[in-house]
Amino acid sequence: QVQLVESGGGLVQPGGSLRLSCAASGFTFSSYFMRWYRQAPGKEREFVAYMSSGGGTYYADSVKGRFTISRDNAKNTLYLQMNSLKLEDTAVYYCHTTITGRDYWGQGTQVTVSS
Repeated sequence: QVQLVESGGGLVQPGGSLRLSCAASGFTFSSYFMRWYRQAPGKEREFVAYMSSGGGTYYADSVKGRFTISRDNAKNTLYLQMNSLKLEDTAVYYCHTTITGRDYWGQGTQVTVSS
């Protein structure tokens, strides 16, 4: 079955960096768009970034220039490099894909930006 498992979250000071990973299994990872979303306390889940199967990328304005999405198809892993982190980046970050019209989500990884 499809599984997405995020890791790499943690506590970081403003201006710091983290790299999130999403290990995928149960489907042909290289063939699918992959996305990162996040959900801050008391807020709705929001889009962060996507990477197409061909390597094209798109970012939310709030993270553009600070975050970089990438993928390693040999390792079936999606990454999110987060630099210059801000307090407002605090959220649970989720990996997502859609396969034959069905949405799949990981369990999320907590990122806390605090001084």
